[in-house]
Amino acid sequence: MSKRASFYGLIGVGIFFTLYSTFNVNYEGHSVRKTEPTFPIPQQSEQKSPRWEDKPQITTVERGIDPVSKTIEQIMSEQPELISNAMEDYQYPNGKYNISASKLEDLVMEQNGRPVRSLIVTTWRSGSTFLGDILNAHPANYYHYEPLLAFDIVQVRGPPLAAKALKWVKDLLNCDYQDLDEYVNYGRDRPWAFIHNPYLWKQCEAHRDVCYNPKFHSSLCRLFPFQSMKLVRLRLRIAQELLADEKLAIRMVLLVRDPRGILQSRKHRDFCPPSPDCSDPALTCADLVSDYKVAVELLKKYPTRFKVIRYEDLSLDPYKHAEELYKFYGLFFHPETKKFLDTHTKASKGGVSSTFRDSAAAPFHWKTELEFGEVEEIQESCATAMKYWGYVPAMNATHQKEFNPVTSYVLEL
Repeated sequence: MSKRASFYGLIGVGIFFTLYSTFNVNYEGHSVRKTEPTFPIPQQSEQKSPRWEDKPQITTVERGIDPVSKTIEQIMSEQPELISNAMEDYQYPNGKYNISASKLEDLVMEQNGRPVRSLIVTTWRSGSTFLGDILNAHPANYYHYEPLLAFDIVQVRGPPLAAKALKWVKDLLNCDYQDLDEYVNYGRDRPWAFIHNPYLWKQCEAHRDVCYNPKFHSSLCRLFPFQSMKLVRLRLRIAQELLADEKLAIRMVLLVRDPRGILQSRKHRDFCPPSPDCSDPALTCADLVSDYKVAVELLKKYPTRFKVIRYEDLSLDPYKHAEELYKFYGLFFHPETKKFLDTHTKASKGGVSSTFRDSAAAPFHWKTELEFGEVEEIQESCATAMKYWGYVPAMNATHQKEFNPVTSYVLEL
C-alpha cells in the first residue's frame, strides 16, 4: 500500500512541475510581447511589414551580421537609381537663379554636391501645409516637416530655446543626425513627424527596424538633390541666422497671413487653446510686427535669397505665385507640381489639415465663421500688424461679410 501511495505521489509531483513550467513560459512570453515596440502606421499599407516574430534576428546575430546595417546598405544601394529615375528630363538651372548645377551629382551631398535648400518660415495655421506640399510635389525632394515639433506649442523668440532650435535645423539641412536622437525618437509614437516625407516614410513602413536609426536618416538624406523645410515655431529674428550660413546657401520665404484668418483656423485645433503663444491675439500679432521689421532688413541684405508672400495672394492665384516661388528657390516648375495644383486647388475635401481646398475661398472663412465681436477683439490687438501687412479692418458685422479684407500690397523697404 505504501509503495502504491509513493508511486502516485511521484506522479502528482511530476504533473505539478509540468503545469508550473508551462504556465511560467506562457506568462513570460506574454510579458515580452507586451513590451515589444509598436510601429505607428496611420493607414493600412498595401504590403504589410513583416512581424517582429518573422524576422530571423537570432540567426543573423549568430552569423555575426548586423541586420540594421545590412538593411541600410540595401536601401542605400537601391535609392540612387530611384532618384535618378525621378530626375529624368529634369531641367537643371545651369547658371540660372545663381545656381550652377548642370547635373544630378552637383546637387547630391554624397557626391560632394550641394542640394538646393528651400525654407518656409511662418506660424501655425498660416497656409504652410499648402505651400509645403507645393514644394514637396517637386521630384526627389527630401521634406523636413516641422522639425521643431518636439518643442511643443511654443514660439522660439530667443534664449534658451533658440540655440537648440538653430542647431537642430542646421544639422538636418546638413544631413547630420549624430546629435538628433531626441528628434528621431520623437517620431516613434507620432507618425506625422515623418509621414510628410514620402521617401523616408516608404522606408519606415517597409523597414521599421531602421526608421529610428540616426545613421539611416543621415545616409538617406545625403542622397537627395533637394531639401525643403517649413518652420512654424521659429521667429524670423532667430531664423535669419540661417541665411548668414553661406555653406547652407538656403533660400527663405516668409509666409504671412491675416491674423483674423490665423486665429479663426486655430480654433479648430485642440492643441492651440492651452498655449498663449497659439491662442493670444496680442502675441500672434506682436510676432507679425517683429517679422515685418526683420523682413524689411533681410530684403535689403539678401534680395535673391529672401522673399515674402501672403497666403491670401498665393491662394487667389496659386499657379502664378507657385511658379514665381519655384524660380525664387531655383527649382524647375515640374509637371508634377502643376498636377498637384490641378488636384488641390479646385475643391475642398478632407479635414482641417487637408490641402485639398478651394484655394480662392480658403483664406476667408473667418468672415463668416467669426462673430464681429471676436473680429473686433483681434483687430484691437492687431492694428499695427494689419497695417504693416496690408489687411483692411472690418467696420461692423455687415461690412465684415461683404468687404475685401486684402489690399493690393507690396512690402515697402
